[in-house]
This record gives sequence, structure tokens and C-alpha cells, in this order.
Amino acid sequence: MKLHHIADAHAARSLAEKLDSRSPLALDCEAAGYHRYSDRLCLVQLTAPGDTWLIDTLALDASGMLRSPLEDPGREIVMHGASYDLRLLSRDLGIRVRGIFDTQVAAALLGEAALGLSALLERFLGVRLPKKYQRADWAMRPLPAEMLEYAAADTRYLATLADILRARLEERERLAWASEEFRWLERAASNPEDPDPDPATKLKNARHLAPRALQRLRALWTWRDEVARRKDRAPFRVAGDDVLLKLAEAPPRSTRELARRPGVSPILARADGGRLFEHLDRAESIPEARIAPGRRRREGSLPRLAPEGEARARELRAARVRRARELGLDPGLLLPNKTIVEIVRANPASPEELARVPQMRAWQVEVLGQLALDILRA
Repeated sequence: MKLHHIADAHAARSLAEKLDSRSPLALDCEAAGYHRYSDRLCLVQLTAPGDTWLIDTLALDASGMLRSPLEDPGREIVMHGASYDLRLLSRDLGIRVRGIFDTQVAAALLGEAALGLSALLERFLGVRLPKKYQRADWAMRPLPAEMLEYAAADTRYLATLADILRARLEERERLAWASEEFRWLERAASNPEDPDPDPATKLKNARHLAPRALQRLRALWTWRDEVARRKDRAPFRVAGDDVLLKLAEAPPRSTRELARRPGVSPILARADGGRLFEHLDRAESIPEARIAPGRRRREGSLPRLAPEGEARARELRAARVRRARELGLDPGLLLPNKTIVEIVRANPASPEELARVPQMRAWQVEVLGQLALDILRA
């Protein structure tokens, strides 16, 4: 298979001509979020029969040549764990990918225990992917040839894997389930996520802090974000979350003391400690009565139901586990807990009403709907 590195306008024009056909494409993306402040799109990998292209999205605007092939609903785009990459392509290139076949989703609907690409390729094709560059900095330039080869491997075998999984889905009459999940993925990627107005309080154990310490944590979060943005560095590489929590509970009194704290670089303390103390001074100046409370529920936790509703939810969860075991599926895939709560709140009386519950899929109504309605009636 030929490998092409697309990093200039001339190479981009030749690629655009080859993408005119409607043959299936395997697609993957590399971003820089592990090392850099922003998880910006750095590389797009495309594989068609006989060729793999690595498109440097930091060197050129790839949106023009990729929009038509990737937004064509009649062309299959094979991806693995597509959700994150779909959002990257939508946010950074304005591309809404259509025609997705997600091998991770397909494997989950077949009841596979290990859903990573490496595990699936080894199981079905006997291929072992290298792991050397799993946490590489994809924003570095130039990219070494070894990293380019690593990136190409992520799409090289995807189409073959998709064919195997598709055949197995058809054998078990679950291909329609997968198609419905793929369309949900496509729609979800077009909905931008709302920014969190109080991100510091998402940290583990933040809800246990006293009000004053919580306000210090907000100040520390803001300081770290400023430093990370200026240095183009992932925030956790400036200071870890556990470091921020300890500083919030026991704030340092001087730059020298800050430099001695575990997890704080002396260089960071000298260069940016002054700004940190400005943020902490403002946090200390806010009257305690005006400090906003933290999150009262763990992020992602479910709203409470009345006792009768909770009893029905327990029955639904138990029924879901039994049905999932029969189908060989993960119970959370068959029906997530959040959807169970929505079903109990909506109290549908028919399959049509059940299908209108938020996030409810048609295939879930098909395999679990009557059982759920019987529990609600009882």
C-alpha cells in the first residue's frame, strides 16, 4: 500500500482528484491535546484501496478537499471510536461526516469484550499495532517517518475489519441496530458542547472543600489555565489536579514556599508565582457569603426519582441486565441508566410513546420495549 504525506498545495490537488471516486474510505485523526493547550486537529489519515494519505492539517487548510468526500452520505466512511474525531472535524474544519461505519460500535453490538482497535485487529486479523506513539505530540513538526508510519497503521486495516464485523452483524440480524447508532453519532457531532461555567468544581473531591478553599481552587484553576494557554501546554503538565486541590486547602504564603510544594516546578513558581498570588488574593477578598457553592451531585449523576419511581427504575435495571445477558451485550449499551430514569419520568403507555423518550433508539424499543412497558403498567 502506498503512503502519501500531504503537506502542501500541490500534493493536496493530486489527492483531491483521487478522492472523486465513491470507494469507501477509512478515516482517523490525530490531535495534540495530550501535550498542547488545545486539542487541535493535527493530522488526518485516509485509506482507500491501495493508498493511504496523511494530511497535515497544520500545514494546509484541508476542509475544501475533504468536505465533499466526507459529507457524501452515499459513501461509506469507516472509523473506530468515531465520536471524538467527528467533533474535531466539525469544530476545526467545519465538516459533518456522513456514511459512518464505526468498528468500535459494531464490535460492542456483537458483545465483544475488548473494544480497542488493537484488540480487535489482533482478534480478527492477527495484526498487532505498535504502541510506541500512543501519547506522541502530533503538533510537533517535522513529523518523523516512524510516526507517519504509525499513524497510517490506524486506517490501513479498518475496511477489512469493518467487512468482518458487518458480516457478523448481518448473521445476528443486528446490522440495523448498528446503522441507527451510526446515524446518532453523526447527529451528535454537529451539536457543540456548552462550555462549563465552573470547571474547577468538576475535580474529584472538590465538592468536599470548604467554601473558602473552593474559591481558592477556582483561582488556582484560572491561573493554571492562563499559564497553559500562554505556553501552549496541556494544563495537567503545568500542575496536576491533585496539586491544585492541595494548594487550595493549604495555600502557600510565598513564592519560595510554593516552589517547595510537591508537584510544583521551582521554575514555574519563580516565573508565574506572582500571578498566582494575585489570583489567590482576589479569592480571599470575596466575602464567604458570596462564594458560589460547588456541584451538589457528581458530574453525570442522575436526578432523583420519587420512591415509587425509583422502585420502577430498579425493576427496569434488573430486567435490562437479564435481557442483556440473553443478547450477550453490555447492560449499559442495551439501556443506559440515564435513559431508564427518563423512561420512568415519561411513563410511556405505548411503544410509540416509548420511542419518543430522549436518547431512545428504535432497536432498544424492539428488544426491550414490551418488557419495559409491562413493568411501568404494573
